[in-house]
Amino acid sequence: MLLTRPPRAVLRPFVKTLWASDQTAEPFSRVAERERVIPTGMMHLVFRLSDHPLHLYDGPDDVEGKSVGLSSVGGARATSYVKDVSRPVHSVGAQLYPGAAQLLFGSPADLLAGRHTSLRDLWGESADIVRERLRNAGSLGRELELLESILVARLPAVRGLHPVVEYALARFSETHQVTDVVSETGYSHRRFIELFRGAVGLSPKVFCRIMRFQRTLERLAVLPGSSWGGLALDAGYSDQAHFNREFRELAGVSPGQYRHAAPRFPNHVPVRD
Repeated sequence: MLLTRPPRAVLRPFVKTLWASDQTAEPFSRVAERERVIPTGMMHLVFRLSDHPLHLYDGPDDVEGKSVGLSSVGGARATSYVKDVSRPVHSVGAQLYPGAAQLLFGSPADLLAGRHTSLRDLWGESADIVRERLRNAGSLGRELELLESILVARLPAVRGLHPVVEYALARFSETHQVTDVVSETGYSHRRFIELFRGAVGLSPKVFCRIMRFQRTLERLAVLPGSSWGGLALDAGYSDQAHFNREFRELAGVSPGQYRHAAPRFPNHVPVRD
């Protein structure tokens, strides 16, 4: 069972979606032992309320992997990662917009980028206290309400994105020409990159690549029978070869492997034996 909802107004500049999922409440149908997660350009906060910590692997051939813990922050990334999905889990979390890292965790986004960080390293013992409160919430709906209230309480008074980063994010929904956007801001290229990475966790160029790729996956979900060539041209890739290289680099699989895997959710690809 999966429940999602947008946050209340005070959180909307920082939180895209609140979600709660409980696979333990119904018969568990395992598609694969592992799953490849495709980068979204955003950060994720997750509390695992069941007793199975998040377990990650360096790749499909990694046998042992490593445990991240029961509460973690997934930083913005430029490549996919592989996680264990062999057992049913109960979890609650949030997908975070650029700018949330400093406000909610007291850390620039670029220091958290490309990896998972135990929430205990950022919140100390309060991470365990929050998880226990969520475990006792009683329902998915109540878990979302409680997590929302906890995040609101952690926000400092009236502080948001740097205006330059806010402007850049709006412009990058229209163009991928980073140099043009930097010129429009009046900031030096170096200072612009510093501000952007501190808020987003990724460089502007990498962020734009991921956003273009995500729009391609969204279009594929709407039009599943589309040809890869047509999708590549619509998204602005120079040719099919360029698109194929980008797909492998960001998703960790080829377009054909992705379609064959038939993921239930676009950014979560089963890793089959």
